[in-house]
Amino acid sequence: MEERKIKVGITHGDINGIGYEVILKAFADPVMLELCTPVIYGSPKVAAYHRKAMDIQTNFSIVPSAAEAQDGRVNIVNCTADELKVELTRPSAEAGKAALDALERALQEYQEGYFDVLVTAPINKHTIQSDNFHFPGHTEYIEERVGEGQKALMILLKNDFRVALVTGHVPVSEISSQITKELIMEKLDIFHKSLKKDFGIDNPRIAVFSLNPHAGDKGLLGTEEQTVIIPAMQEMIANGVQCFGPYPADGFMGSGNYTYFDGILAMYHDQGLAPFKALAMDEGVNFTAGLPIVRTSPAHGTAYDIAGKGVASEDSFRQAVYVAIDVFRRRCMEAEINAHPLRRQYYEKRDDSDKLKLDTVED
Repeated sequence: MEERKIKVGITHGDINGIGYEVILKAFADPVMLELCTPVIYGSPKVAAYHRKAMDIQTNFSIVPSAAEAQDGRVNIVNCTADELKVELTRPSAEAGKAALDALERALQEYQEGYFDVLVTAPINKHTIQSDNFHFPGHTEYIEERVGEGQKALMILLKNDFRVALVTGHVPVSEISSQITKELIMEKLDIFHKSLKKDFGIDNPRIAVFSLNPHAGDKGLLGTEEQTVIIPAMQEMIANGVQCFGPYPADGFMGSGNYTYFDGILAMYHDQGLAPFKALAMDEGVNFTAGLPIVRTSPAHGTAYDIAGKGVASEDSFRQAVYVAIDVFRRRCMEAEINAHPLRRQYYEKRDDSDKLKLDTVED
């Protein structure tokens, strides 16, 4: 496979949060520019404001599009109005519009083939809402825009610790009604394929969480395990997916059993993300599996409480860039390996000889 610098599209997220701080800090390290060519979709003026406010020594070039991005430089594509008000620590409609403008431009240029992978800085899910954006978050919007009809799966990961969700941004009162056998099977299938294709695990082992405390205690605390989760798992096992459980989340995490699995499938948002962020917040990465696009983001949010103070850690953002690059390379390698498969060969047993026949077997 031809070695080249991977072009990373980066959306600036909420301009009143820590997005620009972690982006600029990450690329202050010149080693990052040896690894990839970053293209920030955002505002050069806002980037300069954040750089000066927090005394970050990161230079950048303004380019009309990612197609004109320069290797060895941080590139910025202007996607916003020239006069954009920054109000650090505060959500605003103006910041929400700037976040959406950058995201829309990035996805447009991705469809035109101008960059390879997408890393999104955190948004405010309320202020970004508009006539063009009526989604719970990045994942659902990206699925609709560039998913090509495929379904997305949110995976939070740090090294070999990976947590995926059956339901994402769903009110707690609606979780039980949304969890169906078909949905669990769909998510298990996407998770299994992603662990193989995106992370190079030949035969992944997936732990499945229960919905109810103590896995329902044989129906005493709920029946979803017997009526929905276990039947879904049994069917996926019959299809060759190694899944185990359902396990009560508290005992499973508290005992450290998560270290014995390649992935964990949680039933709802906080069930999976609360233990993940407790253990891996600083370098955690949000990866959107199941889609043609490789998209990651840092595991944290806008962090208004520390915006502008210069104390935000760039570790999670840096890891998001690393994961995006690794997954892209693995997909390219997989595509190259499978581009010209060998013909299937077999031994013809109809006569007394074991002569090797080189004819292709018709499936």
